[in-house]
Amino acid sequence: MATVERDPSRRKTPYVVRWRDEAGRQRKRGFTRKLDADRYRAEVEHKLHTGQYVDPKAGKVTFEAYAEQWRAMQPHRPNTAARTRSQLTRHAYPVLGSRPLAQIRASELQAFVTGLKLSPSSVRPVWATVRAILSAAVRDRLIPYDPADRIKLPELPRQQITPLSVEQVDALAAAMPARYRALVVVGAGVGLRQGEAFGLQVADVDFLRRAVTVERQVQPGTGGVVEECPLKNRSSYRVVPVGRVVVDALAGHLAEYKATGTQWIFRDGDGRPLSRTRFNKEVWAPARDAARLPEVTFHDLRHFYASVLIGAGHNPKAVAERLGHADPAMTLRVYAHLWPDDDDKTRQAIDDAFRRSA
Repeated sequence: MATVERDPSRRKTPYVVRWRDEAGRQRKRGFTRKLDADRYRAEVEHKLHTGQYVDPKAGKVTFEAYAEQWRAMQPHRPNTAARTRSQLTRHAYPVLGSRPLAQIRASELQAFVTGLKLSPSSVRPVWATVRAILSAAVRDRLIPYDPADRIKLPELPRQQITPLSVEQVDALAAAMPARYRALVVVGAGVGLRQGEAFGLQVADVDFLRRAVTVERQVQPGTGGVVEECPLKNRSSYRVVPVGRVVVDALAGHLAEYKATGTQWIFRDGDGRPLSRTRFNKEVWAPARDAARLPEVTFHDLRHFYASVLIGAGHNPKAVAERLGHADPAMTLRVYAHLWPDDDDKTRQAIDDAFRRSA
């Protein structure tokens, strides 16, 4: 229960609202007019009763101080943790770091987003981190509302993926060292993300039923160590049917580079799991250049796989399941332009409908 008392010793703010917060601490605030004090008392009582109370002093913590606490509590994988720290230290802290949370305004956040010297696609992950921190501050009742609401992000340019041709995939595989040629076939023939391909173990391949089980990935950790990690999301755990080309490539690889059971299928020359950083620099880049495909990444093999399924008539849901997408809508956003036009089907459907009604 909050009260309003008049304190004659306070000349400028004689009307004092007193209350105890949810932790039982005594709080007070002075007002010049009794009307304003009564309104504030009612507001405090309502927020305490409904669980919406925010300590006026809580928002004094700076964005950087709170963000560091938030970052330490996140269950981030090592590479995600490193990326988040870089986003904050390079972009957010120089602009917002010293600002008390309660003083950060929407206009200030809009200026921050607009002023980022990054491509539109790179702005989004930085902003997602900042917004997550401010949303957490609201949930922790450090600030009463989220100032990040309705911030406008730069428009993404419309880009359409141009899949590799079979000839380009063959050229890339041929340019690879023998140890990694089957890896190109797996990327193009199973549609795995790079970390998923590196995380394959012998036991994940069912040679009889021609299927690959995807249930882990490897990612670069701190100090150059490669770490086994969970997959990106629940939908990423999947069993992918594979063709004879993939089965034969894996069988030939394992005949040359022996491994069994839970051992990694693809390892470097010292028998270690592959590091994305080292592999991309020391193996992929030279092979890509030799194949005259300077802009191609490992992920382009995944795009190739998707394009083959689409060309074979698979629907968005089926393609999404094979790729491990959480939502077919994501598959459509990336690959909609690859599905064949249905103009003739549309015309025929209308004609058929009117013929039946005639």
